[in-house]
Amino acid sequence: MSVTAERTATPPAPAKKGLKAKLISWAMKKMMASAGGGAPGSGGGPPPWVKAMMAGGGAPQSMAAMLATSSGFEGREKVLGEAVAMAIRTLKDTAAYPHEMNDALVNMHLTSVQFAKNNGVLQDYVEHDIRTMQPMLERLKGMIEKTGEKEIALAGIFDRTACLYQLCLDLKVEPGKRTFTFPYSYVLAEARRSGQFDLSDAEMHESWLKPRLLGYAAAMGVPISVSDIGADNKVTVALAA
Repeated sequence: MSVTAERTATPPAPAKKGLKAKLISWAMKKMMASAGGGAPGSGGGPPPWVKAMMAGGGAPQSMAAMLATSSGFEGREKVLGEAVAMAIRTLKDTAAYPHEMNDALVNMHLTSVQFAKNNGVLQDYVEHDIRTMQPMLERLKGMIEKTGEKEIALAGIFDRTACLYQLCLDLKVEPGKRTFTFPYSYVLAEARRSGQFDLSDAEMHESWLKPRLLGYAAAMGVPISVSDIGADNKVTVALAA
């Protein structure tokens, strides 16, 4: 018998957890944390507004249970990788100023608002923006009327709308309240120096951000309050008492 034949096959070593798997695991925990349920397996459950938004979706099952069975990225690994690459490319861009992840969205808002201001149609533009959101707002209004969960209004405006949570990078979610850094200050400070825009933080808040948020909430029949920009550059949006 040959020495080769007597050798026992060595089982392959378990594969190390790759970067993609780590990213998916991290994204899972972030999704669960933002839904109020904690990491999968932590025993936490979704808050009432999540249950209300999920109502009528087949067999009863908690948000935690559904997310625990899937990362949500199966079949979309290429898209996830491209998104991570784009984040790295954006954050590495320091030309003119160090770019943040919401830079393109912020600049789009500033360009549009500057145009509307220059042409005396800023109020019309705000009203147009609210009208374009009516299909989503009407669906959310129906959910609120059916369940009585006013938290759905804040969740619909901020947590489930990419245009807002991509704009407000440090959005803090609390029951009945959302807090975030005013998103336009950073780029405006740079752009005013270069002469690109002449808008102030106060103009962007009072003439653009605040009336839109109030308009969205009014369309859902849920009164909210929108604070001024604080000394810490934070804004708080809360369900009205």
